[in-house]
Amino acid sequence: MVISMNNYLQKAYCFDGTVRIYAAITTEICQKAQNIHHLWPTSCAALGRCLTIAAIMSSTYKSQEHLTIKVCGDGPIGQITIEATDGIVRGFVHNPGVYLSYNNGKLNVADAVGRNGYIEVIKDLSMRQPFSSTVELISGEIAEDFTYYFAKSEQIPSAVGLGVLFDTESKVKAAGGFLVQIMPGCKEETITKLENKLAKMPSCSSLIEKGYSALEIINEITDGDYEILEKKELKYECPCSKERFRRGLVSLGKEEIKEILSVDKKASIQCNFCKKNYEFNEQDLQNIIDELTSKERNI
Repeated sequence: MVISMNNYLQKAYCFDGTVRIYAAITTEICQKAQNIHHLWPTSCAALGRCLTIAAIMSSTYKSQEHLTIKVCGDGPIGQITIEATDGIVRGFVHNPGVYLSYNNGKLNVADAVGRNGYIEVIKDLSMRQPFSSTVELISGEIAEDFTYYFAKSEQIPSAVGLGVLFDTESKVKAAGGFLVQIMPGCKEETITKLENKLAKMPSCSSLIEKGYSALEIINEITDGDYEILEKKELKYECPCSKERFRRGLVSLGKEEIKEILSVDKKASIQCNFCKKNYEFNEQDLQNIIDELTSKERNI
């Protein structure tokens, strides 16, 4: 399989298996999200960071296990919603038209997201009931917030780095991130070494802009003390379909669909994740009513 060099993840164990690192390049994922949602830079930076960590997190689970992330702050962006399964992600922000920056020109993601609010992570692990965990936002910068999430909710000491860089026309130029997790048995001197390294290291998006691969980012963090385990492709992809939205209409019930039919004669539904439009004409709605009526008779 050919893996896109602009959308992939590399996993490694480091320091005799006592540290686990995931590094991801997500430039094309963030570009696609920006194009679909017509995102202004700060909205794009926030969504891009969330898409990146969701792609990484979903890659730590078994295939087909589903992840939903909601970042709900009190900033002008509003809620950020992400869904991810095995490295395939999709997402949207409530307000795509936010552009806040500091005096030095750096995007002000913290104020755009807001420092008061929470992260909710819902894991659907197939065989069990979905598991939900919620932690408060601590900065609105996303990376720091997910570092806190891993420590408090999953009890895994972690470090998260996320970034999205833009060109002079406000288009995504480089994006990616990493997740470093401390495993049982890790020595204190190793933890200190990592902390010092991460404190001095350039941002991952600036490294990606310079042409660093995910493997080179891992090498930068570990000074070459790693063992590569996996490389996999990441994607922005939406599995929506007319049939899925039809099932949503069915769930409204016969009386509400009758009202839609009598007032509007049709239903138009747009997917929040990919902006595709699905049209249900008069006959489509009547067919749903007939289907529900038939089910009532058979009960």
